[in-house]
Amino acid sequence: MFTSDKSGSEKMYTAVIGGYLAATVFCALFGAVYECFSHEVYSYFMIYAFAFPLMLGVVPFFLIRRAGWPFPYRAAALIHAGAAALTVGSIVQGILAIYGTENPLTAVYWISGAAISAAGWLTAGLRLCACFVTENVVSCQKNVQEGEASCRMR
Repeated sequence: MFTSDKSGSEKMYTAVIGGYLAATVFCALFGAVYECFSHEVYSYFMIYAFAFPLMLGVVPFFLIRRAGWPFPYRAAALIHAGAAALTVGSIVQGILAIYGTENPLTAVYWISGAAISAAGWLTAGLRLCACFVTENVVSCQKNVQEGEASCRMR
């Protein structure tokens, strides 16, 4: 959640990055424990399930925080949903592979997760471009009434 002061924005990014770090560690530990009890049957989907929260959450939000760029709440919600779908899809695919079966319905996780995440990044990119191109913005702040980032001139 965005606020007009710097500390509120920092707290929001810290919470998001912390949540993604927790999800990354959980997925890595879950995969390791699951592989220990899989009777030496391994799945790359299970082993690398931690990569989705790491690459879709920790790294980009850390870089966005360091750059001080604005980030619309709605775009972040889409990205969170997409990352969750991809992570759960990877774990489900890994469980099925270790069990020794396949299910074509797991494609729903990959398609919907990628589409939702891409929509979130596209929304954030378009909003950021609109702020910087049309209004020559240096910083953005939360407009509480609209529920999204609004631009502020230098």
